[in-house]
Amino acid sequence: MKKSVQIFAMAIVAVAFLTSAATTGYKVGDTVKDFSLKNIDGKMVSLKDYNSAKGAIVIFTCNHCPYAKAYEQRVIALDKMYKSKGYPVIAINPNDVVAVPDDSFDNMVKNAKEKGYTFPYLLDETQQVARQFGAAKTPHVFVLNKTDKGYDVAYIGAIDDNTEDAGAVQHKYVEDAVNALIAGKSVPVTTTKAVGCTIKWKS
Repeated sequence: MKKSVQIFAMAIVAVAFLTSAATTGYKVGDTVKDFSLKNIDGKMVSLKDYNSAKGAIVIFTCNHCPYAKAYEQRVIALDKMYKSKGYPVIAINPNDVVAVPDDSFDNMVKNAKEKGYTFPYLLDETQQVARQFGAAKTPHVFVLNKTDKGYDVAYIGAIDDNTEDAGAVQHKYVEDAVNALIAGKSVPVTTTKAVGCTIKWKS
């Protein structure tokens, strides 16, 4: 009986630890675990596919969220600005497509085609990658810098400081972060609050 109680207690501790790890996510300086997710062209995409990259701009986003829509053209601009410099955009849709049919794979393909996405748009069907990163909103950005260890997190948060009006932006957080990395300098602001819709988790 005593042994059973001990095993039960250990199981509770293990579950609590795993739950905490899943909800905490990466912090600046952490090395991320590679992933393999289905792109809108049907092919699987991983960080290891980017042999010549110096980093990546990973953005958790989706089709339906007004905040994600407001940033679509700015995300496209980021990819056009930085892909050739070694920091391509990798967009990931983490939402439960049962809860939000607008974010289904077919609608991802349709949206990317209509908007002219120049970057992979991946479906995180199990939501495991979003949990590993600690993503909570759409959009939620993680700027990664390639090192000898792998891809390290250099910035987490918002794209900039004005969702409603791109012309009134005062601080371009992602651009500032990537420009600093390209210049071999420290990222000036490493963390900001992501502003957007909450990720729709599976029940």
